[in-house]
Amino acid sequence: MKQRLRLLLVVVLFLTFPLQGFAKELIPMGQSIGVQLQLPNVFVAHDVLLDSGEWLKQGDQITKVNNETLSDLTVLENQENDVELTVEQKAGTRKVNVSKDQLFNLMPFLKTETDGIGTLTFIDPQTMEYGALGHQIVDSILKQPPQFDEGSIYSASISQVKKSVPGQPGYKISIVDKSLTPLGTVASNELYGIFGKWEQSLQHSLHPALEIIHADELKEGKAQLLTSIDGENVESFEIEINKQDSNTFTFFVTDERLIQKTGGIIQGMSGSPIIQNNRFVGAVTHMFVEEPTKGAGILVIEMLKKSPN
Repeated sequence: MKQRLRLLLVVVLFLTFPLQGFAKELIPMGQSIGVQLQLPNVFVAHDVLLDSGEWLKQGDQITKVNNETLSDLTVLENQENDVELTVEQKAGTRKVNVSKDQLFNLMPFLKTETDGIGTLTFIDPQTMEYGALGHQIVDSILKQPPQFDEGSIYSASISQVKKSVPGQPGYKISIVDKSLTPLGTVASNELYGIFGKWEQSLQHSLHPALEIIHADELKEGKAQLLTSIDGENVESFEIEINKQDSNTFTFFVTDERLIQKTGGIIQGMSGSPIIQNNRFVGAVTHMFVEEPTKGAGILVIEMLKKSPN
């Protein structure tokens, strides 16, 4: 029988540099951020039929132009004649001849970066390392966690929210201005998200640095979720933790204002920090598609244990 209850992994953000030891106090954040990962090659984002009748398929890599290594799209944009492209596919390597006009039309179907929106979970005030957690970033075109040369995170402003209803997850619509100075770097994309170094002054938080809660200290009952659903403003919303399984837990959104605005948990909320009795519990990791007021989270102590060494 087809399972009705499904979990939706929501793309967010995580940490970069390894946290040395276990930080005893972290600053819970909740701001929405945009993440940009620079890919090592030029990738085909959608299937494209060439004039020759050949196909460039989604996920193909273009590694050379006229037998010269291709590093970015600028090289292709500056071509003044017909070109020969070297294309890496699952079946092997092949050469493809493309006219100047067709190359121009091909440009919108190429990509050199992976972008996403998520929630900043914490900053360690001692090391200035940050965590934006929930799960690993998987590129929707490549269908896998992308390899990347470098990455950055930027401030994001929520312009609109599409509400979750049973069977249809909602999401945040965000504006990310990449012309601004990045908030930090991205060093790795791990199981619980991206890890990195915070490079700006500490932003305002609803809480000072809080002590981390341990697995045997988490209690069923009231807690608070910090997240942004309007502009750059972070707000606190009431939730009810109802079950714990080792280092993970489930909860229900009980805050009527949040339910009215979002329907419960929405995409882009993954990574939102959770506080209980003025101690740092963890972060949102999943939502239940058929029951959007129900969510899942992971303890921050577990996140730190799984951070890269």
